[in-house]
Amino acid sequence: MKDQTLAFLVPLVLAYILTPYAKRLAYKIGAIDIPKDNRRVHKKPIPSLGGLAIYLAFAGSIGLIFISKNNFINMNTKLHGILIGATIITIIGVIDDVKHIPAKYKLLGQIIAALVVVYSGVRIEFITNILNKNTGIAELKQLSIPVTIFWIVGITNAVNLIDGLDGLAAGVSSIAALSLAYVANAHGQTDVMILLMILAGSILGFLPYNFNPAEIFMGDTGSLLVGFILATISIEGVIKTATTIAVAIPVLAMGVPIFDTAFAIIRRLVNKKPIMEADKGHLHHRLLAQGLSQKQTVLILYVISAILGGCAIFISDTDSVMAYIVIAVIVLSIFLGAYRMGLIKGSQEEKANS
Repeated sequence: MKDQTLAFLVPLVLAYILTPYAKRLAYKIGAIDIPKDNRRVHKKPIPSLGGLAIYLAFAGSIGLIFISKNNFINMNTKLHGILIGATIITIIGVIDDVKHIPAKYKLLGQIIAALVVVYSGVRIEFITNILNKNTGIAELKQLSIPVTIFWIVGITNAVNLIDGLDGLAAGVSSIAALSLAYVANAHGQTDVMILLMILAGSILGFLPYNFNPAEIFMGDTGSLLVGFILATISIEGVIKTATTIAVAIPVLAMGVPIFDTAFAIIRRLVNKKPIMEADKGHLHHRLLAQGLSQKQTVLILYVISAILGGCAIFISDTDSVMAYIVIAVIVLSIFLGAYRMGLIKGSQEEKANS
């Protein structure tokens, strides 16, 4: 319990102390988010280097808690890979927050960071296969590397895409991290649980400065970093457990960014738009269009994230038949809700403006 408490409180305090310094640095190097289009909800320039404080709190806490105690002997190589990959992502994010890197170069950097993690030993080695009556899983073998890279890059960008309102990505990601930490602890994965607690503490130490009205944004530095860490740690955590629902647990825990991104891709394909083309059809945009304020929208999405996180915890500790029933009900409910909200086809206003 002492290690768990330290794993949460140390990064929380560090992030809270470091964020004002990140804010000052953002002004000095020009990492300022200036609202240039109607997709931006904020109306005035805001510094956007908060992710640097999250990175320093995360990496610094690992150094203080683990390396000094030599508690991470069994995961040293993998941990080094995760930290090196996270550092690459942070560097990309800082440069992008200052100078705006073209999407193809950001993607290349993310793939390189994912490859570092993969070759450190963090890989998705099997997926659910309900046709296999013996184990319920299928080994990926040669497909392990591309599937792992796809997962890491996909989750990294999903969190980045949800970062559209004050405190949204930070709050949703911290809820996901805490949900996955609970599952990891229940499965005896203490090292993974503590890593997730460190991530949650790092994010929540930053959140007071980021909640509406935000003093600072996490920027691409933060959203890409948080998504990357969640993706990689979830692989080494619950996805590593040889169960038929292993992959479903992090998908539910990170459900808001994952499903929102999936619907964005579907929506753009349906409307014959480029997949990478930004729009105002994301869930938070649709809720704002219903007349909700930023705070109300963010709090609603926090509640949805908490419900999905609770469902992830529930299915991790139940039999597979009940788990499949719960997953089916959740997915059906999400798709029906998305259709009614215009997340799949888009709103009439968006179609008229296209």
